[in-house]
Amino acid sequence: MAEEARRTTSRRQLEYQPAFNLLSPDIGQLDEDAFDELWSEDPDEALEILAMMSHATDRTLAALARRLAGRLLIDLTTAGPARSGGTGRLVPQRAVPDSSDIDVDASLDAIHGAMVERRRPSIDDLTTRTWARPETAICLVVDRSGSMDGARLATAALAAAACTWRAPGELAVLAFGDRVLTLKDLHQDQPPESIVTSVLRLRGHGTTDIDLALKAARRQLLASSARRRVVVLLSDGETTTGDDPISAARSIEELAIVAPADEPEHALRLGREAGAGVELVSGPLDVVSALNAVLNHRR
Repeated sequence: MAEEARRTTSRRQLEYQPAFNLLSPDIGQLDEDAFDELWSEDPDEALEILAMMSHATDRTLAALARRLAGRLLIDLTTAGPARSGGTGRLVPQRAVPDSSDIDVDASLDAIHGAMVERRRPSIDDLTTRTWARPETAICLVVDRSGSMDGARLATAALAAAACTWRAPGELAVLAFGDRVLTLKDLHQDQPPESIVTSVLRLRGHGTTDIDLALKAARRQLLASSARRRVVVLLSDGETTTGDDPISAARSIEELAIVAPADEPEHALRLGREAGAGVELVSGPLDVVSALNAVLNHRR
């Protein structure tokens, strides 16, 4: 990631964006009121410019943009459907002979009933609590080959934010071109805002090895105890180097592809041949509904 951080965007380059001078009237400044106004007019454009500013050579502006983006993207996704059970939850179940965590409160009625019946309480009268497996584990795989413009970067960051909400306990985030970067391991403890910031630091790089990326994603999810394990591939689906990804795609328990609506052909073909679901997005905000469609649907 150190290489990513060194590749920045100058203020002169940012000024090609029509709204930039309104958002940043001077070096080191980010006018949040102006951003709110742009957001009300065109949310996708606002997200794209914010993502571009997160790469600014002006370090103060870049830090302000990443901070605002982290807050905004998490807020956008936490307003959606309820998330899964995270790392697991304590659930009641009937005790067995080697149970150690007896739930006394939950067992009192049954114990009282046994005493009324003048019998000794049996194991069947006792309730224990045990950890249930989390419902869903996700590995988000972000294609960062070629150029990462504002729209692609904002889409990837918003996808990461949405996934942190849907799988808070078992989430991995990978980025790939001709090699794979691990932005977050499956069980690594990392705040959602930090995950979003890591994605925002990505720069376009290299050719596209989808086979390599899918194999890395599968290895991440092998460590999961979740009932459902999903790989979300954020890519146009075109492979330009490495092996054909069909075999790797078919080996994944559940694969969903989120692809740009203006370049759907390769993603649709990959989805069709691998038996994977495909959702198309036209702008950054579409990725939230696309992920909801993916994660609310079970094959």
